[in-house]
Amino acid sequence: TSLGALPVAFSRSTTWRHLDVALAFSAGVMLVSSFTSLILPAIEISKSFLIVSLGILAGVVAIRLIDRFVPHEHLYAGYEGPAIGKKLLKKVWLLALAVIIHNLPEGLAIGVSTAYSIPVGIATGIAISIQDVPEGLAVALPASATGGARKATVIAVLSGLSETLMAVLGAVLFTTFSILLPIGMGFAGGAMLYVTVKELVPEIYREEHSELKVTAGFITGFLLMLFLDSAL
Repeated sequence: TSLGALPVAFSRSTTWRHLDVALAFSAGVMLVSSFTSLILPAIEISKSFLIVSLGILAGVVAIRLIDRFVPHEHLYAGYEGPAIGKKLLKKVWLLALAVIIHNLPEGLAIGVSTAYSIPVGIATGIAISIQDVPEGLAVALPASATGGARKATVIAVLSGLSETLMAVLGAVLFTTFSILLPIGMGFAGGAMLYVTVKELVPEIYREEHSELKVTAGFITGFLLMLFLDSAL
């Protein structure tokens, strides 16, 4: 996330024409990792589709509630959350909160998959770290237009720290209470699925986008995560 913000710190430009392709890449990574690193291994170790399904549903509901009650603003879709939040918070912080909401399930996914298997955790961490670069750019670019490049970079870095925190908490919690691991893996998978389908896909397939470029970005992210998961 911090690396994604660096170009903004050293540039006066507040636009990047390939951001939609980069976000599509992120969506491809998240979609595959939610299945190969979380949901399918959870079913394998628990031998229970029902338990994992409950975890998935809980993850979807949790992120949905956060999405509804935490004020935030998306790069293209605009503001979401309680109406008062738009009055109380500046746009730059609303954009940061949107990335933090994305980062929570991503961090949890890294922590939970590491508790399941260190190689799987490494693969998940590498792939999600790569796709965090465009997310850092996505928060820094519009933030720089309203708060300046330096402030935008700081906010992007802080938004990325939420992912680190969730990764550590997830790894510690589900290593300590390993009996809950299948539910935790389902929860993280469901949360990532919600973010991908509800947030990223509508953002990347806006009407003015080039569908070919966006789809190519999505497939590239999809194949990268699939390769990392199979290689490691």
